[in-house]
Amino acid sequence: MYELKRCVLVADDEVRILRALRDLLSANGFYVLTAENGCQALERFEAYSTSVDLVLLDVMMPQLDGFEVLRRLRALSPRTPVIMLTARGGEYDQLQGFSQGADDYIPKPFSTSLLLARMEAVLRRSGQEKVDTLTAGSISITPDQRRVEVDGRGVELTPKEFALLFYFMRNQGIILSRSQLLEHVWSFDYDGDERTVDTHVKNLRLKLGERSEYLQTVYRMGYRFEVKP
Repeated sequence: MYELKRCVLVADDEVRILRALRDLLSANGFYVLTAENGCQALERFEAYSTSVDLVLLDVMMPQLDGFEVLRRLRALSPRTPVIMLTARGGEYDQLQGFSQGADDYIPKPFSTSLLLARMEAVLRRSGQEKVDTLTAGSISITPDQRRVEVDGRGVELTPKEFALLFYFMRNQGIILSRSQLLEHVWSFDYDGDERTVDTHVKNLRLKLGERSEYLQTVYRMGYRFEVKP
Protein backbone atom coordinates (compact mmCIF):
# COMPACT_ATOMS: atom_id res chain seq x y z
CA MET A 1 0.00 0.00 0.00
CA TYR A 2 1.28 3.45 -0.89
CA GLU A 3 1.89 5.71 2.12
CA LEU A 4 2.30 9.47 1.92
CA LYS A 5 5.21 10.60 4.05
CA ARG A 6 5.24 13.44 6.55
CA CYS A 7 8.02 16.02 6.57
CA VAL A 8 10.30 16.87 9.51
CA LEU A 9 12.76 19.76 9.64
CA VAL A 10 15.75 18.87 11.85
CA ALA A 11 18.09 21.65 13.01
CA ASP A 12 21.29 20.75 14.88
CA ASP A 13 24.85 22.08 14.55
CA GLU A 14 26.42 18.68 15.34
CA VAL A 15 26.78 17.01 11.95
CA ARG A 16 27.02 13.53 13.47
CA ILE A 17 23.70 13.93 15.28
CA LEU A 18 22.09 15.57 12.26
CA ARG A 19 23.02 12.65 10.03
CA ALA A 20 21.89 10.10 12.61
CA LEU A 21 18.50 11.77 12.97
CA ARG A 22 18.11 12.06 9.21
CA ASP A 23 18.81 8.34 8.75
CA LEU A 24 16.54 7.35 11.66
CA LEU A 25 13.59 9.43 10.52
CA SER A 26 13.98 8.46 6.86
CA ALA A 27 13.96 4.80 7.87
CA ASN A 28 10.72 5.42 9.79
CA GLY A 29 8.82 6.90 6.90
CA PHE A 30 9.50 10.65 7.13
CA TYR A 31 10.82 13.09 4.60
CA VAL A 32 13.67 14.96 6.28
CA LEU A 33 14.96 18.50 5.80
CA THR A 34 18.15 19.43 7.65
CA ALA A 35 19.75 22.65 8.87
CA GLU A 36 23.13 23.13 10.57
CA ASN A 37 22.46 26.49 12.25
CA GLY A 38 19.62 28.76 13.28
CA CYS A 39 19.64 30.97 10.19
CA GLN A 40 19.57 27.98 7.89
CA ALA A 41 16.70 26.49 9.88
CA LEU A 42 14.60 29.61 9.32
CA GLU A 43 15.49 29.71 5.63
CA ARG A 44 14.52 26.08 5.17
CA PHE A 45 11.27 26.55 7.06
CA GLU A 46 10.28 29.61 5.02
CA ALA A 47 11.04 27.77 1.78
CA TYR A 48 9.07 24.65 2.73
CA SER A 49 6.50 25.96 5.22
CA THR A 50 3.62 24.29 3.36
CA SER A 51 5.41 20.91 3.62
CA VAL A 52 6.83 20.86 7.15
CA ASP A 53 4.70 18.88 9.61
CA LEU A 54 7.11 18.99 12.57
CA VAL A 55 10.34 20.73 13.61
CA LEU A 56 13.09 19.17 15.76
CA LEU A 57 15.12 22.10 17.05
CA ASP A 58 18.42 22.02 18.93
CA VAL A 59 18.89 24.78 21.51
CA MET A 60 22.65 25.39 21.27
CA MET A 61 23.30 26.48 17.67
CA PRO A 62 25.53 29.17 16.11
CA GLN A 63 24.22 32.41 14.59
CA LEU A 64 20.78 32.04 16.19
CA ASP A 65 20.12 29.76 19.15
CA GLY A 66 17.11 27.48 19.30
CA PHE A 67 15.07 29.82 21.50
CA GLU A 68 15.41 32.69 19.02
CA VAL A 69 14.63 30.39 16.11
CA LEU A 70 11.55 29.17 17.96
CA ARG A 71 10.39 32.72 18.60
CA ARG A 72 10.69 33.56 14.89
CA LEU A 73 9.11 30.30 13.81
CA ARG A 74 6.09 31.05 15.97
CA ALA A 75 5.72 34.41 14.23
CA LEU A 76 5.70 32.59 10.87
CA SER A 77 3.57 29.63 11.93
CA PRO A 78 1.76 29.52 15.30
CA ARG A 79 0.56 25.93 14.76
CA THR A 80 3.50 23.93 13.35
CA PRO A 81 4.62 21.63 16.21
CA VAL A 82 8.17 22.11 17.53
CA ILE A 83 10.18 19.76 19.76
CA MET A 84 13.29 21.21 21.42
CA LEU A 85 16.41 19.00 21.66
CA THR A 86 19.23 19.94 24.01
CA ALA A 87 22.00 18.71 26.27
CA ARG A 88 20.90 21.42 28.71
CA GLY A 89 18.09 19.75 30.59
CA GLY A 90 17.69 22.32 33.34
CA GLU A 91 14.23 23.42 34.45
CA TYR A 92 14.87 27.04 33.45
CA ASP A 93 15.72 26.09 29.87
CA GLN A 94 12.66 23.87 29.60
CA LEU A 95 10.39 26.59 30.98
CA GLN A 96 11.90 29.09 28.55
CA GLY A 97 11.21 26.74 25.65
CA PHE A 98 7.62 26.11 26.68
CA SER A 99 6.99 29.80 27.31
CA GLN A 100 8.01 30.58 23.70
CA GLY A 101 5.71 27.95 22.23
CA ALA A 102 7.59 24.64 22.20
CA ASP A 103 5.31 21.59 22.12
CA ASP A 104 7.79 19.28 23.85
CA TYR A 105 11.33 19.29 25.23
CA ILE A 106 13.67 16.27 25.07
CA PRO A 107 17.06 16.36 26.85
CA LYS A 108 20.07 14.70 25.19
CA PRO A 109 21.01 11.91 25.12
CA PHE A 110 17.68 10.26 24.31
CA SER A 111 16.61 6.86 22.99
CA THR A 112 15.38 6.66 19.41
CA SER A 113 12.19 4.89 20.49
CA LEU A 114 11.42 7.69 22.95
CA LEU A 115 12.00 10.34 20.30
CA LEU A 116 9.72 8.62 17.78
CA ALA A 117 7.00 8.13 20.41
CA ARG A 118 7.12 11.77 21.48
CA MET A 119 7.02 12.90 17.85
CA GLU A 120 3.90 10.84 17.18
CA ALA A 121 2.27 12.18 20.35
CA VAL A 122 2.97 15.79 19.37
CA LEU A 123 1.69 15.20 15.84
CA ARG A 124 -1.53 13.73 17.20
CA ARG A 125 -2.09 16.61 19.62
CA SER A 126 -1.44 19.20 16.94
CA GLY A 127 -3.84 17.62 14.48
CA GLN A 128 -1.03 16.72 12.05
CA GLU A 129 -1.68 12.98 12.17
CA LYS A 130 -2.44 11.14 8.98
CA VAL A 131 -5.54 12.31 7.14
CA ASP A 132 -8.39 9.80 6.75
CA THR A 133 -10.11 11.51 3.81
CA LEU A 134 -9.46 14.84 2.13
CA THR A 135 -12.11 16.48 -0.05
CA ALA A 136 -11.87 19.43 -2.43
CA GLY A 137 -14.81 20.24 -4.66
CA SER A 138 -15.81 17.06 -6.44
CA ILE A 139 -12.58 15.21 -5.64
CA SER A 140 -12.01 13.09 -2.53
CA ILE A 141 -8.85 11.19 -1.64
CA THR A 142 -8.26 8.54 1.05
CA PRO A 143 -4.49 8.10 1.69
CA ASP A 144 -4.58 4.85 3.69
CA GLN A 145 -6.56 3.06 0.99
CA ARG A 146 -4.98 4.99 -1.90
CA ARG A 147 -8.47 5.68 -3.21
CA VAL A 148 -9.48 8.66 -5.34
CA GLU A 149 -13.02 9.55 -6.35
CA VAL A 150 -14.00 12.22 -8.89
CA ASP A 151 -17.71 13.05 -9.03
CA GLY A 152 -18.36 9.85 -7.11
CA ARG A 153 -16.47 7.54 -9.48
CA GLY A 154 -13.21 5.79 -8.69
CA VAL A 155 -10.09 6.91 -10.54
CA GLU A 156 -6.92 4.81 -10.79
CA LEU A 157 -3.69 6.79 -10.26
CA THR A 158 -0.06 5.74 -10.21
CA PRO A 159 1.74 6.22 -6.85
CA LYS A 160 3.39 9.44 -8.04
CA GLU A 161 0.13 10.81 -9.48
CA PHE A 162 -1.58 10.00 -6.19
CA ALA A 163 1.09 11.74 -4.11
CA LEU A 164 1.05 14.71 -6.47
CA LEU A 165 -2.73 15.12 -6.20
CA PHE A 166 -2.66 14.77 -2.42
CA TYR A 167 0.05 17.40 -2.13
CA PHE A 168 -1.90 19.78 -4.36
CA MET A 169 -5.05 19.26 -2.30
CA ARG A 170 -3.21 19.84 0.97
CA ASN A 171 -1.94 23.16 -0.38
CA GLN A 172 -5.04 24.55 -2.08
CA GLY A 173 -4.69 28.07 -3.40
CA ILE A 174 -0.88 28.08 -3.06
CA ILE A 175 1.37 28.41 -6.11
CA LEU A 176 3.82 25.50 -6.06
CA SER A 177 6.96 25.61 -8.18
CA ARG A 178 8.20 22.60 -10.09
CA SER A 179 11.24 22.35 -7.82
CA GLN A 180 9.00 22.27 -4.73
CA LEU A 181 6.90 19.51 -6.26
CA LEU A 182 10.00 17.51 -7.20
CA GLU A 183 11.48 17.83 -3.74
CA HIS A 184 8.35 16.87 -1.85
CA VAL A 185 6.63 14.33 -4.10
CA TRP A 186 9.67 12.66 -5.66
CA SER A 187 12.06 13.16 -2.69
CA PHE A 188 14.15 16.01 -1.37
CA ASP A 189 17.33 14.68 -2.98
CA TYR A 190 15.82 14.10 -6.45
CA ASP A 191 18.05 15.56 -9.14
CA GLY A 192 16.06 14.72 -12.26
CA ASP A 193 14.54 16.96 -14.92
CA GLU A 194 11.73 19.32 -13.88
CA ARG A 195 9.86 18.34 -17.05
CA THR A 196 8.81 15.13 -15.31
CA VAL A 197 6.47 17.31 -13.21
CA ASP A 198 4.77 18.63 -16.36
CA THR A 199 4.36 15.09 -17.69
CA HIS A 200 2.73 13.86 -14.48
CA VAL A 201 0.48 16.92 -14.26
CA LYS A 202 -0.65 16.32 -17.86
CA ASN A 203 -1.47 12.68 -17.09
CA LEU A 204 -3.22 13.66 -13.87
CA ARG A 205 -5.40 16.18 -15.68
CA LEU A 206 -6.48 13.55 -18.21
CA LYS A 207 -7.61 11.26 -15.39
CA LEU A 208 -9.44 14.05 -13.54
CA GLY A 209 -11.52 14.80 -16.64
CA GLU A 210 -13.70 17.88 -16.24
CA ARG A 211 -12.24 18.49 -12.78
CA SER A 212 -8.84 19.11 -14.33
CA GLU A 213 -9.93 22.74 -14.20
CA TYR A 214 -8.96 22.67 -10.51
CA LEU A 215 -5.31 22.25 -11.50
CA GLN A 216 -4.14 25.54 -12.94
CA THR A 217 -0.86 26.45 -14.63
CA VAL A 218 0.65 29.70 -13.33
CA TYR A 219 2.86 31.14 -16.05
CA ARG A 220 6.60 30.98 -15.22
CA MET A 221 5.85 30.01 -11.61
CA GLY A 222 4.37 26.51 -11.44
CA TYR A 223 0.94 25.15 -10.58
CA ARG A 224 -1.93 25.92 -8.25
CA PHE A 225 -4.81 23.67 -7.16
CA GLU A 226 -7.94 25.72 -6.56
CA VAL A 227 -11.65 24.96 -6.43
CA LYS A 228 -13.58 27.96 -7.60
CA PRO A 229 -17.05 28.60 -6.08
